[in-house]
Amino acid sequence: MTLAEINFDGIVGPSHNYAGLSLGNLAATAHKGDTSHPRAAALQGVAKMRSNMALGLPQGFLLPLPRPNASLLERVGYGEGTDRALLAAAWSASSMWTANAATVSPAPDTADGRCHLTPANLVTMLHRGQEWQDTKAQLAVAFADQTHFALHDAVPASFGDEGAANHMRFCEAHDAPGVEVFVYGRPGGRFPARQHEQASRAVARLHGLDPDACVFIEQNPAAIEAGAFHNDVVSVANQRVLFAHEQAFADKDAAYDAIRAAFPALEVVEVPAAEVSLEEAIRTYLFNAQLLSLPTGEMALVVPEECRESSAVWSWCEKMLASNGPIRRVIPVDVRQSMANGGGPACLRLRVAADPATVDPRFMLDDAKADLLEQVIAEYWPEDIAPDQVGDAALAEKVVNARAALLDALDLSQLA
Repeated sequence: MTLAEINFDGIVGPSHNYAGLSLGNLAATAHKGDTSHPRAAALQGVAKMRSNMALGLPQGFLLPLPRPNASLLERVGYGEGTDRALLAAAWSASSMWTANAATVSPAPDTADGRCHLTPANLVTMLHRGQEWQDTKAQLAVAFADQTHFALHDAVPASFGDEGAANHMRFCEAHDAPGVEVFVYGRPGGRFPARQHEQASRAVARLHGLDPDACVFIEQNPAAIEAGAFHNDVVSVANQRVLFAHEQAFADKDAAYDAIRAAFPALEVVEVPAAEVSLEEAIRTYLFNAQLLSLPTGEMALVVPEECRESSAVWSWCEKMLASNGPIRRVIPVDVRQSMANGGGPACLRLRVAADPATVDPRFMLDDAKADLLEQVIAEYWPEDIAPDQVGDAALAEKVVNARAALLDALDLSQLA
């Protein structure tokens, strides 16, 4: 069996809106109350997936979850005069950021030789904490082959878990045994530390990982304070390479030493704060990038278009390429609708190292299916959602019908 890294991108849902629900996510709170463009957002996401396919990479996708979530409103007793933030939570399209869908340990790392997936409980935020059961139901269809996959429940809600956004894997090749790195935050700052150490350790145990091939590292509290609400806002890894901001970890040298002790082949590409400030890195999402191994053997960094528009960030990228280091290409993509809600290219994807033939083919993308997605989105997704439209009955019907049309087109009505 040949394993490949498959990126499963979230299709931006038809209820995509800017409610500013995510404390600590500076982009999301800055754009609170703006008019969103769900159709454009979803088409930008499909275009990014097409771009990765054109690089010769296998590409999958995950679907929007059911919204509005009437069950959530019932459980909080929503009614006249209730805080509209609860209504906005029930409309949230945040499952589009599939980096938070689950933590994934490929088969070469696990005791039973299967790929293990644990949905993230996302309990820190109400609008995200409603997701995991529906996410698990979708993963159970996409990865139904229990010979190759093991799917767990989320870890208990006492431990906040935000999924692959706080998880990295180092390996010589995607089908070789790897070292898994879990990054956690400590509570007590201005913004919540969403990933708890005990959640990370629980996931490692559930996945049957070798303790000697696991590393647990604390994120820099200053990075969380600056708006790096997940580790993937300040660092990203692929195979031998760690691409990180100088201020990503609480103790940078100890973090590098711990990874090297478990994975001696580590190559660190570090961006100095003197050249790109932490604030500019977070504003442009330089590190919320896809670091990819291309079929040519080169490594490419897929970054938001905002990186090219920043003189400091783009100058550093050009300097990095000129240095002849391990990252040989930088590819900007337009995901502005997602960026305005605090999610870059890496937020939009969940990495699964697996044999594509073992995945339900309905979740694998090709050009014909990308055409189909674009057709459904163009016909059914709302063009705009203004803040005062959230909760509107006619819009709710349109959102529900849009998702139903997508499920029908993909022959996935079992997820209705």
